Amino acid sequence: MAESVVRLSPRQKMINLMYIVLTAMLALNVSSDVLDGFVQVEDGLARTNSTVGRRNDAVYSSLESFTAQNPEKGTPWLEKASQIRRHSACLYATIDSLKLAIVREADGADGNLQEINRRDDLEAAAVVMLSPSANGGRRLREAIDAYRSHVTSLVSDSVKRASINEALSTDPFRRPGTVSPQKWEEAKFENQPVVAAITLLTKLQNDVRYAEGEALANLLAAVDAGDVRVNEINAFVIPQSRMVMRGGKYSANIVLAAVDTTARPEIFIGGKKLADEHGLYEFVTSSTGTFDYSGYLEVSHGDGTSTRHPFSSSYTVMEPTATVSATMMNVLYAGIDNPVSISVPGVPMNAVSATMTNGTLTRKGDAWVARPSKIGENSTVTVTATIDGRQQTVSSTSFRVRKLPDPTAFISYTAPNGTKERYKGGSGFSKTLLTSAPGIEAAIDDDMLNIGFTVLGFETVFFDQMGNAIPEVSQGASFSQRQKDQFRRLSRGKRFYISRIRAKGPDGIERTLNPVEVIVN
Repeated sequence: MAESVVRLSPRQKMINLMYIVLTAMLALNVSSDVLDGFVQVEDGLARTNSTVGRRNDAVYSSLESFTAQNPEKGTPWLEKASQIRRHSACLYATIDSLKLAIVREADGADGNLQEINRRDDLEAAAVVMLSPSANGGRRLREAIDAYRSHVTSLVSDSVKRASINEALSTDPFRRPGTVSPQKWEEAKFENQPVVAAITLLTKLQNDVRYAEGEALANLLAAVDAGDVRVNEINAFVIPQSRMVMRGGKYSANIVLAAVDTTARPEIFIGGKKLADEHGLYEFVTSSTGTFDYSGYLEVSHGDGTSTRHPFSSSYTVMEPTATVSATMMNVLYAGIDNPVSISVPGVPMNAVSATMTNGTLTRKGDAWVARPSKIGENSTVTVTATIDGRQQTVSSTSFRVRKLPDPTAFISYTAPNGTKERYKGGSGFSKTLLTSAPGIEAAIDDDMLNIGFTVLGFETVFFDQMGNAIPEVSQGASFSQRQKDQFRRLSRGKRFYISRIRAKGPDGIERTLNPVEVIVN
């Protein structure tokens, strides 16, 4: 294209520039008809908000009335309804404050929501909602997000939840022809005339009222959601236990099946009204045996009539009992710890205690250890238990107290398979094992008791060619050097005796054990 050679005068340039500015201003100017339309929409939304608010008040009042008649059932739902009402009122007031701030930004400190002068102001909404100093849009978005989460948690219908999520959505918005989406507050309030921003906020208040109403309606409906309708009513006696110890407490719940627990019937047993309104029937038993009782439940109906539902039941009272048994055997041994098991059926272990005569009885966790002191005198274990808050004796058991039996002396050795063995005499014994043995030991190992003893001393008796006895004494449990030398001189088939074996057990009694005959292989 050829370059223009026409030169404009400064006056013409100024006229052209003013035309361009005027055209731009006309493009930005909003028609007064459009502004009037916004005003009409605003008025309609305000009336709708008032109507929905009254409807929500009516739903809340219904829930209040129900709770006043039935506090037990209605109180939890009324508390939730009160929370959502407070949250809704707080968000509604926040939006009102933002509307007033926008109007005053446009008209000045005396701005009035009912009479907006600069309805076409395109800056006021952006200043209040988007400027870093005020940042009202971000705060409003966060408040809406919190409110939406609260409301949807109280609405069980998935379709209604989706509708609330859509109405109160604050997702970023991408305008046609743009690359990246805008924040919710930017898309709603950037370059918006004052009247349009006010109308948009009023519409948001309408959405809040709608969401509040759905939540309140759902809470009101949930009051009776757990009720079960039945076509037959029966009386039942539910005892905690049909077996009661003498001195214990019998407890039973007498209820009307499928009845609302908040509207309990009157209960009569033996012609007398039960004092406990929850149907708990309990008393202290005094004698053993099986006992029957009966009565009826009287149910009042809404028309003023009442019906009776009879019931009957029985209970058994038994003598207190306990199980006491010696873990090792039916006797107790003096001077040692005897494991004992003590329990009372139906009573926890921490409520059971026991004492013992002729010795001490010690508790170790859930087990007991009895240690009698005098041999030949019986030990009596007395068991007490705390039942229904009262301590009573439930059992007394006597045990015979005996001295520990004598142990058996033996030579300990390791078998070829690696197990520990005990040679007790009377059969062939390898000379190699004999010479490697350190000495002798003694213990009770009769499969019931397994108690070790300390060997205090012994002697070995060998025989020479003439049949003369050659004794060798050892102080302690180990073979002496002279005894080991004698072992090495023994030939196959020869025998010797280990005698005068002295040993002491855990009861502190020293005793002499039977001799051991050793035959050398």
